[in-house]
Amino acid sequence: MDQHQHSVWQETIPGGCHWSGIVRRGMTLRLTNINGGANAAVLFYNQEEKLERYNMADTLKSQHTFYLTRGHACHSDMGRIFCCITEDTAGWHDTVCGLSDAELVHEKYGVARYQQHRNNMYRNGLDNLLIELGKWGLGRRDIVSNINFFSKVTADAAGELAFHAGHSTASDFVDLTFEMNTLMVLSTAPHPLDPAESYQPGSVSLALFEKSASATAECMQIAENQRASQNTQRFYACCGGDL
Repeated sequence: MDQHQHSVWQETIPGGCHWSGIVRRGMTLRLTNINGGANAAVLFYNQEEKLERYNMADTLKSQHTFYLTRGHACHSDMGRIFCCITEDTAGWHDTVCGLSDAELVHEKYGVARYQQHRNNMYRNGLDNLLIELGKWGLGRRDIVSNINFFSKVTADAAGELAFHAGHSTASDFVDLTFEMNTLMVLSTAPHPLDPAESYQPGSVSLALFEKSASATAECMQIAENQRASQNTQRFYACCGGDL
């Protein structure tokens, strides 16, 4: 955030924890990998109609990409845009590996229950998002393929996936500039392919601020994003969307 931008709200999500909230169109949310080692698993839903949600397949195929970075948009399953990535110092965010679950965390790290460890308990991505979704009347059937911000995973010629440890370092950030009023849910539990032998997920800070309308210009250089943006504007202009 430069000297001319002032956040209207800030919060830190400790490693392994979860958060959800409504981000209004026209606002930018900055996610920052505070100390390195963070994974921010994120899903998006239309605030007005929560059956509309982030669609991984449409997001990737419409932009001819396997990962997300600056200049990409996050598409819904109704052909609209939730947000554009308008700044990104990490350069690569995983789109295909999904969430850790309780069984995976137990296998990799052992068991650390709340009764003995309190806030240092071992949490997982799936349960974290289910907790947040439950606050908004949503549940397991509303879990779809998510984005893992700050995590890099590549595929070789044989289709084998490789997690790049240390890809995102301390103070890396990504800016999401929103075109829709969006319910966003987030987990900072470890990435499912993270090879770390101990449970030490990194914390993520959130900062909300206003950004100029021109910030999405790079994203709109992609023809499919232009059409999706037009669909989004039409939703708010004539289809009853909350302005």
